[in-house]
Amino acid sequence: MLRSLGQRPVTGSGEDPKVAELRTAVSRLRRELAAHPADFPDRAVAEEELAALAAMTADGTPEIPRLRRSLLLIAGAIGSVSALSRGLSQVRDAVELFGDPPRRHG
Repeated sequence: MLRSLGQRPVTGSGEDPKVAELRTAVSRLRRELAAHPADFPDRAVAEEELAALAAMTADGTPEIPRLRRSLLLIAGAIGSVSALSRGLSQVRDAVELFGDPPRRHG
């Protein structure tokens, strides 16, 4: 089933809406990064982590600790590139849909 960006999955499709939201946000940021003309030192890191996030969304429900790790690496890699800040915020918001990480005691 093909969908336009930003559309929600059809009810009953069996796809987790959180995964669909993350997939959309990651896809959008990957396109924005590919179109960004400037090269910066950690661009390859951002591209690799976005590819990893895309793969996680294709496999179903991603592992939350891995999602958060990827988000931190992406934010560190492109956080100072203001042209990509909106896309980064959308990915961050989509990752946050998966809930808070478990608290460690001790």
